[in-house]
Amino acid sequence: MKVLKIIGWFALIALVVIQFFPMDYNQSKTVPQADFMLVNKVPTTVEKSMHISCYDCHSNNTEYPWYSQIQPAAWFLEGHIKEGKAELNFNEWEDYSNRRKKSKLRSIIKQIESGEMPMDNYTLFHRDAIFSEKEKEAVLNYMKTLKDDLE
Repeated sequence: MKVLKIIGWFALIALVVIQFFPMDYNQSKTVPQADFMLVNKVPTTVEKSMHISCYDCHSNNTEYPWYSQIQPAAWFLEGHIKEGKAELNFNEWEDYSNRRKKSKLRSIIKQIESGEMPMDNYTLFHRDAIFSEKEKEAVLNYMKTLKDDLE
């Protein structure tokens, strides 16, 4: 019983201490000229769907939920966002070569069709990020059109 009490106190102290290690917030006040939405004529419905479902992890401006203020959840989010931006950053779209854009578009199409994106652990807390069938079809059709235009 005494061992459990010591472990409990240690865990509580550790939880309090890690709150003092902040995360790097992914927030920018400006939208770069290279942004996907600015360089492409994105239909309003597709733009809205992408902002809700994609931009938190794949842009330079994340809208953080309340639990992002609590460690270790904040570290998990930070790692997830860095990984997402390393794979695809919509704010840097125009800086990509046409070859890379085609590759990214193929990947986007494949991952949306297979249900990999938006990720389940994201949609668990962001229910509005789940594409309806109509939204999914609109985003996929738009991405396919963009890809075809690049070829």
